[in-house]
Amino acid sequence: MKFKVAFLLFLFSLGLSSQKKQPKVGLVLSGGGAKGFAHIGVLKEIDKAGLQIDYIGGTSMGGIIGGLYAVGYSGNQIEQMMLDTDFLALLRDKLPRKAETFFEKEFGEKTVFTLPVNKGKIGLPRAISKGQNVLNFLSELLDTAKPHQDFSKLPIPFFCIATDLENGAPVLLEEGSLPLALRATSSFPSLLNPIEIDGKLLTDGGIANNFPVSLMKGKGMDIVIGVNVEGKLFQKEKLNSVVALLNQIMSYPMYRKTDAEIKKLDVYIHPEIYQYSVVDFDEKIKILEEGVEEAKKYTAIFEELAGKQAEKKLRKIKRFPIEKMLISDIGVQGIQNYTRAYVLGKLKMKAGDSLSRKEVTSKIHSLSATRNYNRIEYHLREKGKGSYLLDFKLKEAKEKANLKLGVHYDLLYKSSVLATYSQKHLFKKNDLFSVDVILGDNIRYNLNYFVDNGFYISYGFRSRYNHFKSNSKFNQASDLSNVNSSNLSYSDITNQAFFQTTYSRKFALGLGVEHKWIKASTATLASSTAPITVIDESNYLSAFGYLKLDTYNKKYFPTKGYFADLNFKWYAASFSNNDRFKMFSQAFGTVGFAATFANRLTFQNTNEAGFTVESPASNLFDFYLGGYNQNYINTFISFYGYEFATLSNNSFIKSQFDLRYKVGSAHYFSLIANYARLEDNVFKDLQLFDNIKSGYAVGYSYNSIVGPIELKYSWTPDNKKGFWLFNLGFWF
Repeated sequence: MKFKVAFLLFLFSLGLSSQKKQPKVGLVLSGGGAKGFAHIGVLKEIDKAGLQIDYIGGTSMGGIIGGLYAVGYSGNQIEQMMLDTDFLALLRDKLPRKAETFFEKEFGEKTVFTLPVNKGKIGLPRAISKGQNVLNFLSELLDTAKPHQDFSKLPIPFFCIATDLENGAPVLLEEGSLPLALRATSSFPSLLNPIEIDGKLLTDGGIANNFPVSLMKGKGMDIVIGVNVEGKLFQKEKLNSVVALLNQIMSYPMYRKTDAEIKKLDVYIHPEIYQYSVVDFDEKIKILEEGVEEAKKYTAIFEELAGKQAEKKLRKIKRFPIEKMLISDIGVQGIQNYTRAYVLGKLKMKAGDSLSRKEVTSKIHSLSATRNYNRIEYHLREKGKGSYLLDFKLKEAKEKANLKLGVHYDLLYKSSVLATYSQKHLFKKNDLFSVDVILGDNIRYNLNYFVDNGFYISYGFRSRYNHFKSNSKFNQASDLSNVNSSNLSYSDITNQAFFQTTYSRKFALGLGVEHKWIKASTATLASSTAPITVIDESNYLSAFGYLKLDTYNKKYFPTKGYFADLNFKWYAASFSNNDRFKMFSQAFGTVGFAATFANRLTFQNTNEAGFTVESPASNLFDFYLGGYNQNYINTFISFYGYEFATLSNNSFIKSQFDLRYKVGSAHYFSLIANYARLEDNVFKDLQLFDNIKSGYAVGYSYNSIVGPIELKYSWTPDNKKGFWLFNLGFWF
């Protein structure tokens, strides 16, 4: 009843004022994170009513949606782009795997936490993400090709609010780069890093002024419509996360100020979305629908206001930017520690390319994946008819080092904790040094030094120490040939120097030299005079080459893509007490692919083969099949149905077929079959299907924050003996 009385009084006063002049209508949209999707419903009703908005102001998500409307997008268009966008991926700065460097694909993706290291001190990150994906999203939709990138000249005047992080004061943003302004107003603490504009470090505007009605009134508006998507303070049982706590703390002063601003509104709209939080981005459809339902209550007011606007500006609806543009020149600003060749090499971009804005975003992903930049900004400027200057402005990351942590457990290496220290610019501008220290039941390390020269040939050095103990049928010595199982102790130190070039982040081609020390021993036949039996302890020198391809969309549980890892190694010399050594070479390769059907069912096929030319005197380099690990070294190969290193010979060929069904967002059920043939020369006479060994497995996997958690049951009809297999965490 109160609503209807207020509504009639509003229409009466509006009729009197409109006899004098056409009313100017301002629209204010509050911040509220994911709850801001309700604003779209109001914009859709405004469009239906034909109401002209003369000024828009907003904060945080209200600023983003208001900015999109101000440049010319309709309510329906904004709805479509919001539904098509994975906001959780944006906020986490999640990149498609194809954008990652080949180095990251090969040696990364195995840690849980990343902590910055500055001057030898371990710190904490400012937020979950740098916000580069958010800036890319905004630039793709909002950037223009005009000489002066100034949003004070938008079709509908617009402003948004940010907060000065040094003093907490509100900062009015109404000119300059619109993508940067919107990135600043939406920098929710703990989710997105603050951003520097004109010397000020800015964060989410909701802290200082979440509902800037007074500012809109000061713009000379006769009628101000306000849409408030703020919620209520949480009860204590819901204060169970960092985001919830920060939101609660920010809300105390925010709500008090909003109460005063509401009193200055002519039309106040407050959708009933209290049950949703600022991070409920997966509920965007329901939130948007609530906004539509609430806005429909004000349709008559919107139509009445529209009827008083006798003279309307022609609103030109902006199209989604899908056309390609000829890039006649590329500018790169902000280069300090990395060369122009490095930047353009990562972007895979050159003058003369024709690119759409979405393609520019995809290329920025590749540069962003280096983690060398806090901000990558770009502008397109028309140089001539049909040609453009693509001007990049880079802000390099000050952090040169970080510490990453991971955990793992499997039945071979047992429990492991990984600490990875990485540092850039150790000796050269484009270099990267990283060392993995793996502590646990079997201490190990991996060291990498890589100089990435972009377009040009890169080079580096690798070193690895690996050690494990296992009961296996690794029976290299003649006096162990009749032993069913020996308690093997295996140690390996490998050092490599190499040259490498990559193509499109998919292929890597490399050549190098290697020193390898291996010691294999057992205490199975121990005696008082010989506590252990040394199977082999030798140093080997070799030259190697490799060709690698990796287009899998995920390292774990891929749903599409191809993989290949082809290696050839020539062992030229050995230094040991074994004088029987003679030169030999080995080839080993893996090829595979994954394809998904009906969105949930994935078929993955992996094929492996290896053979030895001029067999060495020692059987140390035989191919050993068995077990299920994905972190085996040297010539150890996984094979379901058999225990670790059960099968061996000079050559082998193997095929594995995985049928994996996804349940929910992170649960998988698998059926696995693998088949192999091992012979002295498996390719002789092309009898590939003789004496086939087979193994099978069924299992459940969960893709957790610490990596895959897998429980599988494996068996083979060859001996009708089954095994339970378990691993936790990323493989390393």
